[in-house]
Amino acid sequence: MTDLLRQEVATAATTIVVKVGTRVLTNPDATLDEVQISRLAEELNELTEADRRVVLVSSGAVGAGMSHMGLSARPTDLAKLQAVAALGQTKLIELYDRTFRKHGRHAAQVLLTAEDLDDRTRYLNVRNTLLALLEYGAIPIINENDTVAIEELATTFGDNDRLAALVTNLLRAPLLIILSDVDGLYTGDPTLDSSSLVPLVTDLDDKIVAYAEDKQTGHSKGGMASKLRAARIATVAGENVIVASGHRPGILRQIIDGEEVGTLFVAQGKSISPWKRWIGFSAQPRGKIVLDEGACKAIAQNGSSLLAIGITATDGVFDKGDVVAICDLHGNELARGLTNYPTTEIERIKGLKSDRIAQVLGSCPYQEVVHRDNLVTL
Repeated sequence: MTDLLRQEVATAATTIVVKVGTRVLTNPDATLDEVQISRLAEELNELTEADRRVVLVSSGAVGAGMSHMGLSARPTDLAKLQAVAALGQTKLIELYDRTFRKHGRHAAQVLLTAEDLDDRTRYLNVRNTLLALLEYGAIPIINENDTVAIEELATTFGDNDRLAALVTNLLRAPLLIILSDVDGLYTGDPTLDSSSLVPLVTDLDDKIVAYAEDKQTGHSKGGMASKLRAARIATVAGENVIVASGHRPGILRQIIDGEEVGTLFVAQGKSISPWKRWIGFSAQPRGKIVLDEGACKAIAQNGSSLLAIGITATDGVFDKGDVVAICDLHGNELARGLTNYPTTEIERIKGLKSDRIAQVLGSCPYQEVVHRDNLVTL
């Protein structure tokens, strides 16, 4: 059955980011399911034939490496695990490309680290490269660069849900589709008859978050909790997200046709600018600024700039121009922004009215510690 809201979401989605998880692409023994890869590639090609620009964020490199090397268990040694990921990445791309070539298209491998999206220049270079690949009619296949992402890979494959959300924001793609091993968000454990599918989420509040049970296995990281965090990143920026089963044949076609499959998370307000997307979600905060209750209200409800008078404390060492987390007295992050002052100067002017800054510092280059044009509420 089709749904009017879903049809509107699908119609507006000229650019689509599809994320597919490890458990969708692998067999029960964690080796790669080549039949599933081919089926997914066919569905991706169908989207491009329908004049949609498609970017794929694909897990499965370690599973592909295990299949290629004939391994029955995931290596526990970090160096060997990274080696298996490197070997598997080529296998994974080759499988996608084999199907795409039948239709005159090609897969383009793009490996990213968090630093690539943290640095503003590299962030823009990634965006320009992806847009150029789409102009050539290729399908970019993005994965975390597991061979160098030491901290993440030490315990898991890496959180590609978050990566997919950041790519969605990077491209300002109107729709992110997360293909999982379950049909969507359930009110409880999906295996229990007492749990029911949540077809629509208009507000990612505490009740919705409580539905997620983040069950980790030896094969992947994520679970529904990870997907909800990704959905929040994309919807706050003004994009829509659908979480659905990647095991369901024709799932991408059904989504584009507006059928009621999976869980739709609708955009929260207007789309925000590319500049603020980078500040709010991709750049990593170098420290924290803690505010009093009045300043929190002014920023969260009124969209005001951050003034020194509302600051109670700082945490960490940061310089002018760094991205900082802006928190309430309980440590909850409510915004991020570019600071006009370093830590040392903020410590001297915190709690003061703006007209006293020059008296304390000798000059007042900025009335605001963080200007609202460089501030994103979360």
